[in-house]
Formats: sequence, structure tokens, C-alpha cells
Amino acid sequence: MKQRSDYTFKYNIKNGRHGWLRLTPAYSIKLVKEILSSDTLFATECQARNILDPFCGTATTGVVAAEYGLNCTLYDINPFLVWFCKIKAKNFQDTSLEMLVKKVESDIKSLQKLDKNYWLPPMKNIERWWSEDTLASLSTIHNYITTQWGCPNYNDDYNLLWIAFARLCIETSAADFNHISVSFKDNTTIHEWKSVTDMFLAILMPMIQSAKTNLTGNVTIHEGDSRLLQYDGLYDTVITSPPYPNRISYIRELRPYMYWLGFLESGEEAGELDWKAIGGTWGCATSRLNTWMQKNSHLPQMLLDTCNAIESSDTKNGKTMAAYVRKFFDDMYIHFGNLRNHLKPNASINYILGNSSFYGHFVDTDLIVEEMLRELNFSNISSTIIRKRNSKNNLYEYLIRASYN
Repeated sequence: MKQRSDYTFKYNIKNGRHGWLRLTPAYSIKLVKEILSSDTLFATECQARNILDPFCGTATTGVVAAEYGLNCTLYDINPFLVWFCKIKAKNFQDTSLEMLVKKVESDIKSLQKLDKNYWLPPMKNIERWWSEDTLASLSTIHNYITTQWGCPNYNDDYNLLWIAFARLCIETSAADFNHISVSFKDNTTIHEWKSVTDMFLAILMPMIQSAKTNLTGNVTIHEGDSRLLQYDGLYDTVITSPPYPNRISYIRELRPYMYWLGFLESGEEAGELDWKAIGGTWGCATSRLNTWMQKNSHLPQMLLDTCNAIESSDTKNGKTMAAYVRKFFDDMYIHFGNLRNHLKPNASINYILGNSSFYGHFVDTDLIVEEMLRELNFSNISSTIIRKRNSKNNLYEYLIRASYN
């Protein structure tokens, strides 16, 4: 089994809107297209499709569906991702984009770097991310976008500037997200002012060009908890990828974007958001596991046995990690149970999920989810390994499929 980078975020980087902002856990547009094309409804009833992605991340499913002219509804609990998805799925006017480009190019060329009293986001250990000189350059561009255009919102074309700025923050940082945890280079890089402005324009211009290609389908995006989908709607297809039960949280990678763009103001806020999310493990989300109580009495015995083994394997953290795994699947059970209320007859669901390992004990995500789906009266349940993950041996990603009558 290969690692299949063509099924990961790497495949999206040079594919128009899909490359606007990377998120390492994201899956590729190629995988979404393959799932769609393998569905018997796709060829015969394509335009009638109503697709749902309850863990939308960077809207890969939604934008692919809209490129096919389909209707798609997205959910995410992270307000930054909801904002980003709304801009990514927006249709723009060419004349407006041309005016934006012309003004920004002129402004950036004449912009002078701030040398004192510049604003910085309240990130802990920010000096690990950027050198002082780079921070001054980033803050200058941040100040320019804020004062000349405005803060991030859900409507205006200038939000593309904020997405380009978020990319700029990562590309000038000393952080590395190319593996399951964040690491930092030994030293931050000093980026000269001109190189920073050139990089900003180099990021922005391809984004503007790709924004000129309009989407023919309709994408609706909600900020909400995927355990309790609260908006009316019936769907015939679900394509999604929840977090995995492996203690790797989206908030880790999104943190710099969210601080710079005003979606986070403290580490406490980050922890609260992670606690609300399925699989969250940042800050208080970990400590609260010690007092968390299981809500469902129908979790598979294989899951409970695995959690008991994890708890017994480490006297210091075993109990917390076992609670983490149990809570993850307890939350997913709630999600699947509620999902049934939003599915049309014979609807198909497609979940991309990975297994994990704690203290040598494997959490067989595919088998556990299959058993939960059977308990909840789903049918035609199957799972297929789609790729080996770039990590330890025997860690895979699965496509878990089922239907609901």
C-alpha cells in the first residue's frame, strides 16, 4: 500500500481555489472526484444531487461539488474555517478583481515598512515563528489591509488579501507542518522588506486569477457542531473527513492564521474551541478529559477493550488517553445518530478516517465505525484502505462507506 500523496493536500496546491490555503489533514480533490464518480447516482442524476460535508475543513468537498454544478452544504465548528470556506466558494466579478489588483500593486510598491509601534498578534512565543524584522514587515502589510480595506468579513472581494496574507505568514515562518506535529527551525529567517512584499504579490496574483473562474453549483456554509446538525435539509450523499483519533488537532496548524486575522485572542480561546470540536486536544481540552462522562451505552465492545488496554499501559497518561479515544467515538456515535435525520432514502455516506496507536495498542477506527453504523441501522457498510499514512507502520487511511434506507 502506497502513501498516495495524490490523495492529500499536496495534490491541491496548484489546482486553482483548492490551493489557496493549505491544511495538512485535508484530502485531495482527486479523491472527492473518485468518490463521486463511483456513486451510481452521479451518472444518472448528477444535477439532482444534494451533498453534505459536516466536517468541511477547507471546503474541498464543497468546491469540487460546485465545480460539477451540484448543491453542497458544509459545516465546521471553527469560525476561521467557516470564513475561509465562504470566500473560497464565492463567485467574483472580473472587473472588481482587476480593480483590486491594480490598486494593491500600486499601494504595495509605495508602502513603507513600519519601524515602531506596530501591532503584533498575542501569540505565545511568537519569536519562535518569525524574526523581529519579519514581524515588522508582516505587521505593516496587516496594517495596510486593515486600514485601506477592512477586517475579514463574509462578502467583499478584498478578503482575498487576507487569505494571501495568511499564506504569507506561514511561508515566512520558521514552522514546519509537513508531519503530524509542529516543529520549528533552529533559527528564524530574516526576510527583507522587498522580499516580503514580492512574496505577498506572488501569492495574491494566482489567487486573483483562479477566482475569475466561477462555480456553477451552490455552496451553503454553516458554523455549527457536526454532532447536532441543526439546519433543515435532506441529503443523498455525504463526503467528509472528520478528525482522526490521534491527538492531532486542526487548531494547531490554524493557530497563526486565526491570531493574525482576529479569530483568536488567547490560548484559552483556542482550548475552548478544541474542547467543542470532535477530537480536540489543545489546552483545557486535554485536562477536561479527566472529568468527562460517556454519553452512549452502545459503544462497541472492541473499543472499550482497546481503551482498557490503553489505560493499563501507562500509569501517568494512560487514563487520559483512554478517555480521549472513548470520547472521540462517543462524539462520532452522536454524530451518526443525528445524521440519520438529514438523509434521503438510500443516501450514501463516505467517511475518510484513519486509525491510530497508543502505547502499542491500535485503535481500529474502521472496525469500530463499522460496528457503530450497524448499531444505528445503516446498511451496505464497507471499508477500504486508500493509502498508507506518512507515519508509523500499520497506520492507514480508510474510506468507510454505507447507505441509509
